[in-house]
Amino acid sequence: MSYENIVKVGDASLNVYSEGSGSTTIVFMADLGITSPVLEYRPLYTKLAERYRVVVIEKSGYGYSGHMISKRTIENLVMEDRYSLKAAGIEPPYVLAVHGYGGIEAVYWATQYPDEVKGILGIDMGMPDHALAVAKELSEMKRQEMVRKRRDFLIKVAKKGLMSKLLYKQTLDVSGLMSGGYLTAEEKAQYKELYYKNLLNEEVSDESVLMTENATKAHDSGKVQCPMCLFISDMNGQMKSISWRELSVSFAKRANAEYHLSDTGHYPYSKIPGMMADTFMTFIEKNCK
Repeated sequence: MSYENIVKVGDASLNVYSEGSGSTTIVFMADLGITSPVLEYRPLYTKLAERYRVVVIEKSGYGYSGHMISKRTIENLVMEDRYSLKAAGIEPPYVLAVHGYGGIEAVYWATQYPDEVKGILGIDMGMPDHALAVAKELSEMKRQEMVRKRRDFLIKVAKKGLMSKLLYKQTLDVSGLMSGGYLTAEEKAQYKELYYKNLLNEEVSDESVLMTENATKAHDSGKVQCPMCLFISDMNGQMKSISWRELSVSFAKRANAEYHLSDTGHYPYSKIPGMMADTFMTFIEKNCK
């Protein structure tokens, strides 16, 4: 089965995969550094595609997509999301299904183009608040040093030697998809190939470098007005003074969002996809039609 539907956005080739049909379009937006969003979120979106049209955007440097030369500013990221959908003939409004720090893009999109976003589904979504809380505790110099160390670590993993084998559960199988039963053997082979192909892409490094700047812009862009349904995990964040969950719940309450606490870690779509799909479908039928 092919998961490629390549569209042109400027000089880049971006993958915009769609499945299912219906009057509501759900657009999946990936966390920072996800190997291949079209395979990563498959356990969840196949269930949603039974009722809705589901679209998965693979950003520049992710999955089957090519590369962009533009900086990974929040303006460019959201512009490319919007243009890639239109190039694929997929018109707004959308319900955004957002994992991790894709939430920074989603918040900016929803506040800058409110007519295009009629709801947000949070898959342990990272808020601008999370990145800004990290920035308060870490100097920018220290944070950039951590980004460099992370890249040095990935360079070692990319050699496919002993380290990659010892840290299999923290790298290739961090979400549990490679050891789980949601992907076929062929899909797991594709996933592994894409993991090593995309591991050291500059786009991910650039997104990491610009994290605080992008989060600040998203935070200052205003309050999200559309309905939101958020799954919030028990993940250990980088903050010491406040937990990932506490920040997420605080954001949800300020935004009058529906939220659900999950103790399945940062990748709930590979652990409880059925429960998440049922919850999201109930929410959409009530709030996003």
